[in-house]
Amino acid sequence: MIRKGSTEPRRRAGGAVPRARRRLRAALGAATTALLTAGALAALPQSTAHAADTLGAAAAEKGRYFGAAVSANHLGEAQYVATLNREFSSVTAENEMKWDALEPSRGSFNFSRADQIFDHAKSQGMDVRGHTLVWHSQLPNWVSQLGASDLRTAMNSHITQVMTHYKGEIHSWDVVNEAFQDGGSGARRSSPFQDKLGDGFIEEAFRTARAADPNAKLCYNDYNTDGVNAKSNAVYTMVRDFKARGVPIDCVGFQSHFNPNSPVPSDYQANLQRFADLGVDVQITELDIEGSGQAQAANYGNVVRACLAVSRCTGITVWGIPDKYSWRASGTPLLFDDNYNKKPAYDAVLSALGGAPGGDPGDPGDPGDPGDPDAACTAAYTTAEQWNGGYNGRVTITAGRSPISGWSVTLTLGSSQQVVSVWNGSPTYNGNVMTVRSTWNGSLAAGASTSFGFTVNGSAASPPQIGACTAS
Repeated sequence: MIRKGSTEPRRRAGGAVPRARRRLRAALGAATTALLTAGALAALPQSTAHAADTLGAAAAEKGRYFGAAVSANHLGEAQYVATLNREFSSVTAENEMKWDALEPSRGSFNFSRADQIFDHAKSQGMDVRGHTLVWHSQLPNWVSQLGASDLRTAMNSHITQVMTHYKGEIHSWDVVNEAFQDGGSGARRSSPFQDKLGDGFIEEAFRTARAADPNAKLCYNDYNTDGVNAKSNAVYTMVRDFKARGVPIDCVGFQSHFNPNSPVPSDYQANLQRFADLGVDVQITELDIEGSGQAQAANYGNVVRACLAVSRCTGITVWGIPDKYSWRASGTPLLFDDNYNKKPAYDAVLSALGGAPGGDPGDPGDPGDPGDPDAACTAAYTTAEQWNGGYNGRVTITAGRSPISGWSVTLTLGSSQQVVSVWNGSPTYNGNVMTVRSTWNGSLAAGASTSFGFTVNGSAASPPQIGACTAS
């Protein structure tokens, strides 16, 4: 492809990191800022009251994440955001973390668009994959014009600056992307990095990345490596060599862009497994499958089942949400159609993950169902973080088809549980029933979301029962 756009969270590393400083100051401030703290701690696999009804929740029950590539341009679209928030547990920036977006001129970084995606994901308790640090495409012109010495300095500086900005916050990085040629040679791809720095540039990039954020998983990512072939063999040989010599590599990403001329290979699962046997995680990083109907659904189901069969396949990311925003839109390759309706491929994926196809949205059903389109507002619960003797809970409120000016939600806790703090909502109590009403965040546009959080003393094994959302 030319241009496109372990699930376990990592604790924030020490050191003077700009984002970490801001969040630490916020955490030490007034109680009204406590949601930021909860958001920063919310990168654990999610468990919800509707665990079998969404892709992210069903994947979490299997110990995986299920993510989507996201464009900042679409975060103002209510249906896009509602689908993202409801269905996915991980986010990859489609283009906003690539070199031309972050460092358009040497030493001058602009994180605003990338931070928009990052902050939205964290506010929803989602993990973030970093994509991508070193790639031959989407490079600003100044990079290609550098001599070898300056290019090495620029590459290492770019890796360090970007990873430091998000230090301790991003669980996996595509450190090097698409460095091998297509075809039968298994050779390296011509690029400024390969041509001027030689074969060692990949190893150097990984060592620099490890120094920049020791807690992030470091991935090599490529396409047309889904089955056993010359290209995947070359990547396999490199990874095996890196592991033998102690070069830091934690995961391999398989883009998995399929179409009728490049179908899911019969040895897909075996190929994932042979990489996992080297001692690295494998991740399906950019999945899309052209087609429609049951044929497309069958292919999607086969990919998911292959991942589930490999214990070190830690997650799946689809490269977009609705077909209309896909880089291959004419091939209708995603799980939602142009109007965000779930396609048969969606049901196949959810079923493969052990979920229950045919749930929300579109089925009137339970008025508290987060996907019920006829509800004035809906509420969905997530356990954000848990520890011995307590946990943080988060409830996401989503307006229905019309704007609302206020909301309230009732939660019933176990008899041994005690709420010790609530943020971004006003609570009242009646025995073990807590009713939380909106404060500053009551006004929501149609399809828009907000959330409140709370800390409980007691086991997270019995999460609170959430009632219907009531709008005003």
